[in-house]
Amino acid sequence: MQNTVAKVAVAGSGIAGAVCAATLARNGISVTLFESARGPGGRMSQRREISEDGRELLFDHGAPYFTVANPDVLSVVAEWESRGLVAEWKSNFGSFDCSTNKFVNTEHHKLERETKKYVGMPGMNSICKALCHESGVESIFNVRIGKFEWLEHENLWSVMGLGGQHLGDFKGVVASDKNIASPRFTAVTGQPPPLDLSLAPELAQLQNIPVHPCFALMLAFNDPLSSVHAKELSFTNSKVLSRAFCESNKPGRSSTSERWVLHSTTEYAEDVIAQSGLVKPSKETLSKVGNEMLQEFLGTGLSIPQPFFMKAHRWGSAFPAASIAKVEKCVWNEKKKLAICGDFCVSPNVEGAILSGLAAASKFKNLASSL
Repeated sequence: MQNTVAKVAVAGSGIAGAVCAATLARNGISVTLFESARGPGGRMSQRREISEDGRELLFDHGAPYFTVANPDVLSVVAEWESRGLVAEWKSNFGSFDCSTNKFVNTEHHKLERETKKYVGMPGMNSICKALCHESGVESIFNVRIGKFEWLEHENLWSVMGLGGQHLGDFKGVVASDKNIASPRFTAVTGQPPPLDLSLAPELAQLQNIPVHPCFALMLAFNDPLSSVHAKELSFTNSKVLSRAFCESNKPGRSSTSERWVLHSTTEYAEDVIAQSGLVKPSKETLSKVGNEMLQEFLGTGLSIPQPFFMKAHRWGSAFPAASIAKVEKCVWNEKKKLAICGDFCVSPNVEGAILSGLAAASKFKNLASSL
């Protein structure tokens, strides 16, 4: 796949890896990006489904939108906006109490309504897609990395696929997957984690990063949910649902059908995983989850009709519950030119991931002459 020594390998095409790769390329550092999925985005990927009657349905089922407060990220997002990659989503927000079946209003909810929300155009994955195809970034999809091997005498990283195939030798490595050195990788794949914890003392903190699992339910309706006056909802006093988002209300989206994404509570997802394990959930499990989440939505008393399409998806470990590098914003080993970045380093959201990707890129920029 790669005969010559490239400069930096980036593992993962989520927003942290994509931002890092594009930033490095813009600064003259060639990058090869590896992604196990068939397309970029990670939790910002867009799900494409076809209904029984042949209609195309698109869902931002992981990250429905993002907000920004940091000045460095604001400048990055402003550039994306100028390129047409993002737009503001002027949603009307509401909070629904499932114990009283009424909408409630608090100061916190007022703040949520006033916060500027951004979405990718025409899907959340559009940002990562553009970054992964910038000049200087070679992106390779459908390849899961099985091992990063440090070649001490050559001062290089040898990267191998899950099947043992050699993917190339690199002067530096960026990993944007928190499971890269975690036993969770073994629980899912049956293989040891790609990155050996003994390679660098900094890696120890990656071993067991706590996560919040979540189930997403994608729904499509023939008619607008006229009784739901908010297009973005948070739920209180529900053991099953945490939030709901109207996909078809976002800018640049098709409105031929009304599409919603529901997110479960962490507790509900943990209960399901405790019964079914971390392996890929069965169709039966996903069907049961989908029905339970739908029934909770229908039980709000909001006169919601039956959807013509529904499908559940599990995010087993996508939402980190801790931040391991709030000051440095990434985990860095200068001797081995190894950076770990992601939302689990700074804050568990898109903004945190962007900040971490920028921080990892800056570490390599400072060493550009030795790459």
